Amino acid sequence: MANRRSLLNLTKHFPPSSLTSNPTFSHNLQTLPTTTLNPPNIVRTPPKTLTPKQFPFNFSILARHFSSTYKSSDDDDDEGDDDEGEFDDDDDDDDVLKSAEEIEEEAGEIGYKVVGQIEESDRPFKPYEPVFAVVQVGPHQFKVSNGDTISTERLKYCDVNDKLILNKVLMLGSATQTIIGRPILPDASVHVVVEEHALDAKVLIFKKKRRKNYRRTRGHRQELTRLRIIDIQGIQKPEKPEPKKMKPASKKLEKVAVAA
Repeated sequence: MANRRSLLNLTKHFPPSSLTSNPTFSHNLQTLPTTTLNPPNIVRTPPKTLTPKQFPFNFSILARHFSSTYKSSDDDDDEGDDDEGEFDDDDDDDDVLKSAEEIEEEAGEIGYKVVGQIEESDRPFKPYEPVFAVVQVGPHQFKVSNGDTISTERLKYCDVNDKLILNKVLMLGSATQTIIGRPILPDASVHVVVEEHALDAKVLIFKKKRRKNYRRTRGHRQELTRLRIIDIQGIQKPEKPEPKKMKPASKKLEKVAVAA
């Protein structure tokens, strides 16, 4: 093929008469073997795909190795912000491996104890009682009375319709007495029922660094647990006064003046 291309190039640049007039060049053309001008048909097979292990070239030669790596402060901030949105699944795996005693101990540190499913005899909707209590659930404190509902951060080891006992009671009070704990009251407790697990309204977090082309917007919805107060124990509850019976109104006799 190469000889044929060279001949075509020569015929373009030089006329045939000049080529034939040269005896040495014409002699070379006559003595040129025919196999070079007419090559045999070559059957081309598709190339075989090689795996990375069979590939002969090692691309690691082209890699550049440095003794130390440098990261700018902007890159560190970007990586830190990306890590904020990620959730760690390690906590869920740890919860599965925890024993019942460890779960109960962790729930006690938060401030509650799971009793079981609520029954019909528990009567979650009771009439109002003039007694209040201050309880602590996690890092938050609530002033509650019978029939109130509170929203706390999600409690992990309870389901809907579970009955809980809040054992971190800081203070009890009624119309006649007030009991203050140091810091908690050991004999007091507040019975609640889990109504639902829900998500709070979305909160947008926007960060900006001027003149750095840095803007980050994140959204967050806090997981909440809704609790209903059904009973407060540890304080003497005042007895409800009996309703007074209304006496029927007696008719007064009106004096009528008699004309003389």
